[in-house]
Amino acid sequence: MDRGNHYESAFESYLQHNKICYVAVDEQRRSCLGGEPVKSLDFILYAESGARFVVDVKGRKFPGGPTGKPKKVWECWSTIDDVEGLERWAGMSGPTFQGLLVFIYDIANEVNLPENTEDFWKCRDKRYLARAVLVSDYRAQMRLRSTSWRTVDLPGKVFRSLVKPLRYFLELPEIEEEFETDW
Repeated sequence: MDRGNHYESAFESYLQHNKICYVAVDEQRRSCLGGEPVKSLDFILYAESGARFVVDVKGRKFPGGPTGKPKKVWECWSTIDDVEGLERWAGMSGPTFQGLLVFIYDIANEVNLPENTEDFWKCRDKRYLARAVLVSDYRAQMRLRSTSWRTVDLPGKVFRSLVKPLRYFLELPEIEEEFETDW
C-alpha cells in the first residue's frame, strides 16, 4: 500500500469504517513468487463471512478526461501485470483466496449520485465510490487496450454486468446513508 496515494488511503478508511480485517502490503519492493518478480498486491482482506481476497486498488476519476471535456465513462482499465499478479497471489495464498480488482472512483463534486448509493463515502474532503470485480471474471472478458503500455480493459456493457459494490464481496449489510471518514 502506498499511503501517499489518496485512493489507497481512502480504501483503507473504508475498510476501517466497516471493521474489515486487512493487511496493507508494503509496495516499496517488488515481490518474487517462485523466483520470478510479481506485481505486489495492495491489500489482503479477511471478511467476517470467511471470504478471503488479495486486492489491487485501481484509482480513477469520475468523470475522467480533460477539464472542460469530461468523459462520463467508468474507466476500468488495468495492466496485464496487475491481472497476472493477482492471479498468482490468489493461487499461492490457498483455495479460499480470490483476486479482486477494486476500483476506487474519485467522484467530482458536480456529479450527483442517487441517494443511498452503496459504498459511497467522503474522506479528507473528497467523495469516493468503491466498485469491485473478481480478477477471474475480469480475465475471462478482458480485451487489449494498449500493446505498448500492456493495458487491458472491459467493454462498458461487460464491466457493468460484472462490477458490484465492494460490500457485495465482503457480505456487508446494506447501508442507509453515505458516511464520512477522516483517516
